[in-house]
Order: sequence, then structure tokens, then C-alpha cells
Amino acid sequence: MHTMFRTAFAGLGLSAAMVLGPAALAETVAFKAELKASNEVPAVESKGSGTLSATYDTASKSLNYTANYSGLTGDATAAHFHGPAVAGQNAGVVVPVTGSAASPIKGSATLTDAQAADLTAGRWYFNIHTAANKGGEIRGQVVKGQ
Repeated sequence: MHTMFRTAFAGLGLSAAMVLGPAALAETVAFKAELKASNEVPAVESKGSGTLSATYDTASKSLNYTANYSGLTGDATAAHFHGPAVAGQNAGVVVPVTGSAASPIKGSATLTDAQAADLTAGRWYFNIHTAANKGGEIRGQVVKGQ
């Protein structure tokens, strides 16, 4: 920013973010989850495991995700984001996976402000269901990180 403008903004007590508006504050936030049978509530017996990686764009409110997994007791029958809940608690579905639940699962969703607040506060989990484990076979708390 030009020195004259920067000085003028400082003199008025304005920051560049205030002058440029909300778009200047937009960011992409990375999330991850480690999917394990021991994370299910109650825990289940399975050799299945996986990972979830996701990004949330604060400007478009778009969540994009990819889940990779292997070793389940059978084919995945469904997958969902659940919340709000901390690790060790169960909650309802907030974002269902549409289409195939075969690995890798890829998808996107537009979140409400309330959903985004719960996601960024770590109050969502992702799990994958099978016929043998209808309540979920592997699960992971969605947290910020690469």
C-alpha cells in the first residue's frame, strides 16, 4: 500500500482489513482426521483405518474433502460428517456424503455459519459405516491441520 495511504489510514485508526472489507479476511483452513475403529462410540472391532483431509474456504463457505481408507469388514455403505460433538460423544449427521462411499471418497458442501463455527471449533467427526457396523466402523475427530 502506498505510504501516503498507509499513513492516512493509521491516522484515522483504520487498518487495511477495515478499508478493504471482509474479502481481505477470507482464508482457506485445512482440516484432518485419523479414522480408526477405536474412535467409534462405543469402539468396534475392525482392522479398518483411514484419513480425512479437508479444506474450508471462509469466503465461499465451501468445504472440500477427501477420505481414504482400507481394511474395513466389508464395503462402505455410508459416510457422514457428524456434529456437534467432541471426541467420545455421538451426534447427528450434519453433512452426508452423497454418491459412492468407496475409497477414495471425494466431495464438497456449502456450510452454514453455525456449521462452520462447529467445524472450526473441532466439534465435528467423520465416520464410515458398513453392513457389519451400521453405527460406524471407523471414525475420526475433524481438527485443524495439514
